[in-house]
Amino acid sequence: MDLNLVRVFVAIFETRSLTLAGERLYVTQSAVSQSLGRLRAELDDPLFERAGREMRPTAVADGLFASFRDALMAIDRAVDAVHGFDAAASDRVFRIALSELGEIGWLANLFDAIHAVAPRVRIEVVPLDVERLEEWLQRGTVDLAVTPADLPGEFERLIVKDQAYVAAMSSAHPLATLDLTPERFLGADHVVVAGDSGLPLVEAAMRRAGLTLEPLVRVQHFATLPHLLVDTPRLIATVPASIAQGWAATLPLTLHKLPFPLAPVALRLYQRRTSQHAGALAWFATTVAQAIAGTTGEFDSIRAGGAPGVW
Repeated sequence: MDLNLVRVFVAIFETRSLTLAGERLYVTQSAVSQSLGRLRAELDDPLFERAGREMRPTAVADGLFASFRDALMAIDRAVDAVHGFDAAASDRVFRIALSELGEIGWLANLFDAIHAVAPRVRIEVVPLDVERLEEWLQRGTVDLAVTPADLPGEFERLIVKDQAYVAAMSSAHPLATLDLTPERFLGADHVVVAGDSGLPLVEAAMRRAGLTLEPLVRVQHFATLPHLLVDTPRLIATVPASIAQGWAATLPLTLHKLPFPLAPVALRLYQRRTSQHAGALAWFATTVAQAIAGTTGEFDSIRAGGAPGVW
């Protein structure tokens, strides 16, 4: 069988789309359709049947996928061992899923690290959607993703940062000059960032300590918090320490250690399941991991009125 047909099969299986398979393989949708027709004839099976907007694999396709994918990976690893990935000459497009906060904190450093050795490589940032992230990584919609979410899929993952949380409040808050006990913390009025993907870990730690909060205010963006806390001295927010420390450097805010045990939240770098370009993906993942680990994050613009989202 033509090896290119195997690549087309795997791309369709992983993306569930002729269009996305074509984009991954740098060919037209028409070319993918023609290849699928040849595959169907050779294997005497429809292989993929349209279900809504998806190309759903048949039982035969399900049975073939693992063997075809593993074969392609073995071939690509062998080729990479001979030629390697030439970052300096590459003009590949790499896609990484980042939150708005991730873009503000890490993207400049990522760009510098990548273009220091690969000046022609292009980077596309995809807005992070944790609910769809497992599917994106499985299908190869994105190459990498950075999030504290613990995804269930069998993806390569690496912890690149540990982020502590603190309680932030106006320096005029009644608790600003007092010890923050569990009772005082629980009795205060709280504001939370609704989409903070670290929030479930914070809430779980509270429950283990016997604390249950009903926040008075929910906001969408971290950028809302610093001036809201200053202008509304009755509110407390539980936020990542690195961001809160930046706010407190220029605004009248006080930070307290949380009155319950909370392990630092792990920021994970996820890598897509790959059946092609393994060497390029490995280089990209290593470069991104080193760039994030090597900086505390450029969060200063949050104080200047930006509108970042959450991890």
